[in-house]
Amino acid sequence: MAEANVPSSKGQRRREAILQLLKQQGRVTISEIVEQFDCSEATARRDLEQMEASYPIIRTIGGAMYDGLSVVRDMGFSEKQDISYLEKERIAAKAVSLIQEGDVIGLSGGTTNYLIAKQLKLRSGITVVTNAVNIAMELAGSPIQVVVTGGIMRHNSFELCGPLGEGMVDHLNIGKMFIGVDGVSAGGGITTYSEQEAQIAKALIRRSVETYAVFDQTKVGKMSLFSISPLAALQAFITDQPIEGELKLAAQQLNIDVYVADTNG
Repeated sequence: MAEANVPSSKGQRRREAILQLLKQQGRVTISEIVEQFDCSEATARRDLEQMEASYPIIRTIGGAMYDGLSVVRDMGFSEKQDISYLEKERIAAKAVSLIQEGDVIGLSGGTTNYLIAKQLKLRSGITVVTNAVNIAMELAGSPIQVVVTGGIMRHNSFELCGPLGEGMVDHLNIGKMFIGVDGVSAGGGITTYSEQEAQIAKALIRRSVETYAVFDQTKVGKMSLFSISPLAALQAFITDQPIEGELKLAAQQLNIDVYVADTNG
């Protein structure tokens, strides 16, 4: 206990060194901490837990990543996949519980929507419209009818973007659209790092009866570079924890339903 309260303690110096490493590399693994700082795995995990409360870092499966910028930076699918994985699984389960036989749903790209597809593929009587190649492949061979939009694939996210895809979407009718986002805030609405992804998402929302923004708490209060839509265009949030502050007030004012994932999965 004394170690956490004394700034000059060995533990505090180690945590500050880990923070510098995170700033330099962007991310660090538990094994790297153990090797570089000659500590146990339990100590490394405890350090990251303490650091998450005080520093701009996000713990991931097997390590942590630096999150020091106020805006969300572009990351590849594999890099995003292990961030808040259990929370995303629970969000996906809540989303799937809202899908009924006969629904035509839309799934944009993103790790949470990929998990929705994984949990949905044993269902039948559902049509999925997606602009994400990896989601389409996950659903291949399942009883679900899959409609894939055209376009040029972004290798970071596996999403198909561009005028070709947007033109195809304009001929579709989607019931429930699940949009993955990089940031959500009262002032900025839902946002993403990629201009191309923002444009195809806008097209999908225009052709949808209901739009659900799916996000974990790491996205709340963040605003990335390109706007997808203001909050007024949304019908619901699906997230892992109750929302608070300005976002909660905005949701109430705009009659946005908030679905919180079950804590027991």
